[in-house]
Amino acid sequence: MSAELSTILKLEVPIIVQLAERRMTVGEVLALVPGSIVELPKTADEELELMVNNRIIGTGVAVKIGENFGIEIRSVGTPGERVAALGPATAAPEQSGGSEEVDFEALAAAMLEGQL
Repeated sequence: MSAELSTILKLEVPIIVQLAERRMTVGEVLALVPGSIVELPKTADEELELMVNNRIIGTGVAVKIGENFGIEIRSVGTPGERVAALGPATAAPEQSGGSEEVDFEALAAAMLEGQL
């Protein structure tokens, strides 16, 4: 493994576990106060989305770990799909049908050069 790729693999990226999403009018948002309840269009037993760079890379269920929450991964994309989620250097899986081969060396070089 090249030194550049090794460096890339050590980078920390934020992940998001998305519970649900819904649209609200500006008026509804402005009416929110402490104690307001926003109903989400998802049942309690549905899987959560695991995201990187606002792209879904997997799904899982919420678990409690001591006093914290966690996610138990139930499905995860291929390594190529997960790398594609990191930036625009490769097509996102939904754009490529998930079959495009990812050039990890080129991706690493682009990230080190600040192109991503």
